[in-house]
Amino acid sequence: MDGLKKMDKEAFVAQMQRECRRIMEQVADAVNAAPTGNLISGSEMQVRDLMAELRQKVFETAVQMRVDATDQAVAFSPPPPPGQRVGQGVAEQGACESQRADG
Repeated sequence: MDGLKKMDKEAFVAQMQRECRRIMEQVADAVNAAPTGNLISGSEMQVRDLMAELRQKVFETAVQMRVDATDQAVAFSPPPPPGQRVGQGVAEQGACESQRADG
């Protein structure tokens, strides 16, 4: 494989727009629920946590979509050239597996 394929940017943006809307609605609820006179201290930590959740979700989704795009490209790759058996070259790929962090 020549590396990771590109994810579908439009699909990513569409999925994240839904997630952003959900988080922004929760931010609005948190600020609206804060008591008068304690607007900042009554909502700041909840908003911070919501934004951290959004940041994590965005990055996880982007990485997963890129990996999925690569997996789909591999799943639909053309058959091997004539004379090459399916599975040829697996030993070369397996040689690096022992370097993975999970053993």
